[in-house]
Amino acid sequence: MNADIRSCHLTLSREASRYVVSVSASGGRRNISGSLFSLRIIEGGLEPARTMRLSRAEYSEIAAFTEQLRPTRQCVKMLKDRFPSHLQSTLLSIFSLEYQKRIKRTIAKHQTPEAVEIYFQRYLSQVKMCPSSPVLLCLANELDIAPSLMARIILERFLQQQEDTVSTKQLVNSMLREPSLIPDDGLAYNVYQCTINDCCYGPLVDCIKHSIGHEHEVLLHDKLREKNLSFLDESQLRAKGYDKTPDIILEVPVAVEGRIVHWIESKASFGDDHSHRNYLNEQFWSYWNRFGPGLVIYWHGFIEDLDCHRDRGILLKDHFPSDIVTLCHGTGQGSALGGGSGT
Repeated sequence: MNADIRSCHLTLSREASRYVVSVSASGGRRNISGSLFSLRIIEGGLEPARTMRLSRAEYSEIAAFTEQLRPTRQCVKMLKDRFPSHLQSTLLSIFSLEYQKRIKRTIAKHQTPEAVEIYFQRYLSQVKMCPSSPVLLCLANELDIAPSLMARIILERFLQQQEDTVSTKQLVNSMLREPSLIPDDGLAYNVYQCTINDCCYGPLVDCIKHSIGHEHEVLLHDKLREKNLSFLDESQLRAKGYDKTPDIILEVPVAVEGRIVHWIESKASFGDDHSHRNYLNEQFWSYWNRFGPGLVIYWHGFIEDLDCHRDRGILLKDHFPSDIVTLCHGTGQGSALGGGSGT
């Protein structure tokens, strides 16, 4: 077993055009490049080099292939080898969405008291025989459950038997983020292995997704400024008292492909049927009702059939549009919202 796991710490940083996961420990520092999670940023920015709109047949073929994959680093290579003409970010986003659906269908059976006890006893037995092996990671792959979710199940069960510890969601989450807090070297090592090898769930993935989402929002702001478009971002809108807002409100509407656009929503994910339907019901239609027609950018692509609400006022793109038609300067038209500008 790694003797320095008790002092490990996981952090995320950006170096050049790659994300780097830094694992600091008493034995030194280890960098895991962003390619582990398919996070290589396209040279020159985040814009796609080619369209990421997929036909329903293309999407169905990729989704069917993901059924045989597990959420580990090997799935990245398998997806790229099978679908070399598609962007890696698109493939990983589809896999993540499909795997989350699979987990939602099956997670309940893994969380029954009987199942938890079986898994816990198997872990104790196997870690005793092979203390240096990633027992939990292997168990997760065998049972087809995300490694980080398996780590959570076993950690919660472990804490139940600690007399001086009251297991809470906050405590479990802190230990998953900082395995060095776990009062057992073997379990800390196994939780660490699960965290860094899971590309769909866990605190590390959450951190990466948040960073990617933020970077796409920054990209959107930069593109708007390049076009000299005045806008209000989400934080400015919330300061004005709006509780449910898109990422961007344009102070003066523009036209994209002949459609008027008042607002823009940035989604650093792939738009499939399930996610897009939820976004329509929970976000997009409410934006339309309040602010008028708008644009949604799915930076990792979408099923082209879903771009079917243009006539009703919701336009889908997989990149920032290049054919924006703006009003001439000096028209005297201002924002209906009033106030400052995002520029």
